[in-house]
Amino acid sequence: MKDSPFLKKFWSTHRLPNLPPKLRLGLLRQVSSSGNSSNHQENEVKLPFIAERNSPEELVWIKRQAAVVDAFKHAWNGYKQFALGFDELQPVSRRGINGLGGIGATAIDALDTAMIMGLDDVVEEAGGWIEKELANRFSHQGQVNLFETTIRVLGGLLSAYHLSGGDTSVPGIDGSKNGVALSPGPKPEVYLKLAKDLGDRLMAAFETSPSAIPFSDVVLSARSAHPAAGERGASSTSEVTTLQLEFWYLSKVTGDPKYGKAAMRVFEHIKGLPKLEGLVPIYMNPHSGTFQGNNIRLGSRGDSYYEYLLKVWIQQGGVGDGQDVQYLRGMYDEAMAGVKHLLVAKSVPNGLTFVGELPSGRNEDFSPKMDHLVCFLAGNLALGATRGFPEKDAKESGFLSEKDVQDLALAKELARTCYEMYNVTITGLAPEIAYFRTEGDHTEGMDGGKPDAQYKEDIIIKPLDRHNLLRPETVESLFVLYRITGDSMYREWGWKIFQAFEAHTKISTGGYSSIDDVTVANSYKRDKMETFFLGETLKYLFLLFGEDDVLPLSYFVFNTEAHPLPITWEGANSVLS
Repeated sequence: MKDSPFLKKFWSTHRLPNLPPKLRLGLLRQVSSSGNSSNHQENEVKLPFIAERNSPEELVWIKRQAAVVDAFKHAWNGYKQFALGFDELQPVSRRGINGLGGIGATAIDALDTAMIMGLDDVVEEAGGWIEKELANRFSHQGQVNLFETTIRVLGGLLSAYHLSGGDTSVPGIDGSKNGVALSPGPKPEVYLKLAKDLGDRLMAAFETSPSAIPFSDVVLSARSAHPAAGERGASSTSEVTTLQLEFWYLSKVTGDPKYGKAAMRVFEHIKGLPKLEGLVPIYMNPHSGTFQGNNIRLGSRGDSYYEYLLKVWIQQGGVGDGQDVQYLRGMYDEAMAGVKHLLVAKSVPNGLTFVGELPSGRNEDFSPKMDHLVCFLAGNLALGATRGFPEKDAKESGFLSEKDVQDLALAKELARTCYEMYNVTITGLAPEIAYFRTEGDHTEGMDGGKPDAQYKEDIIIKPLDRHNLLRPETVESLFVLYRITGDSMYREWGWKIFQAFEAHTKISTGGYSSIDDVTVANSYKRDKMETFFLGETLKYLFLLFGEDDVLPLSYFVFNTEAHPLPITWEGANSVLS
């Protein structure tokens, strides 16, 4: 794929706006503080002096964005009061739990969301805990998962470093050559030092593996690693291929190429392995370096492999020159062609487009099962089609190929399907997994519990799949598609989803809880607030309801945990040489 002169000119002349946009966030602070955090009705938020500066439509979205800020503060206050220092909050029990290694994952995952929202008090609270406690946690804690720790903790620290002004190499960021941070809390160097410490410990997963495929588990205190206990020691394909954005950027900001080289070696190795029309099984054996089993899906254990093929190419200058990683774009394009040929299908009777699975790797064993996790794909396809630029600009510039147009059309169809997974239930919340009715399927009594739902015959929700974990993938894709298309429909869908979270998952004493059954009105609360609710779900809703010049997609790439990292222009050579 050749990049057009439009792209090269755009990237050479455009300047990134200051982040965060202080005037807008300053106004938002005043709007948010005047709202009622317990019940977000649109007419409750008072606008003290900005009404005359905005159209009626803009005021609606300012108020809705303020409601998301209040939700974030409610979630954070529950964590701060009952679980600060623990990985996650149990909001019903009002206590903390450690399921991610005991390194305070929520505080780190939430930090850059607070920065973007302009919540100085939360930045000081989370940043203060990180500065005081995190290094000790690294040196004393035991086993963590390489993937989860990389995307949540390493990614969160690197994003905080960048957004607080530590990386002065990116145009438009008012940096701090003298170490003065843009936001309150620790200086940027604190976050970078912790990121390097963590990166050094996680490197054991690469250094002790006999192949290019890292082991899945790391003992931080011992700086050692070992394979997973189950699946004959296999690592998930998505896990070993969802490290590269973070490790490569760590190399960039530290000047040490070892992190990026180790992580990129995984992709270089996979490039030469056999695939099924670009699609790959969901497990890899770190001892042999080969795929294990035949199960192919874009849900759990497979999803972010396809996400990072595209995003790493973008991060390393793929929209400019980036010839050293051009093979990643080729692998992505081949995989998306395979998805369209082998996995995309239509439901009956109403023709929703969905992405199924190949449990045995053969087309005749197609399963109409789609995890909520697959809903990342709508945004990813749109991002790949326009490289983050608005659809209108991409069309006018002439760089959209026929394949790009098709990918963008598929992205829009999948986004509708993902929204209907919410809209089909009585709670307005999506299940963890949905099945789609196909010809010959006469399953009865497994709908979403909403009698007038348009697609209640198309979407089947089995009893064990009815839970909702506060996941972000659908609102992530709505955010990307709104930025690219400008269609306010995606905002309206996001607002309905946000209202459903407020109605069914909010805990009055602080925090939000996953629920057991989206098909009943008063579901049992599972008593867990995942870190990604603050790090991803609420962040994407905030950005969806906000202005386009905050973290523009043509200048930032979001890791799979929604931590924004800057796109670079100089390509991979300067980091990996």
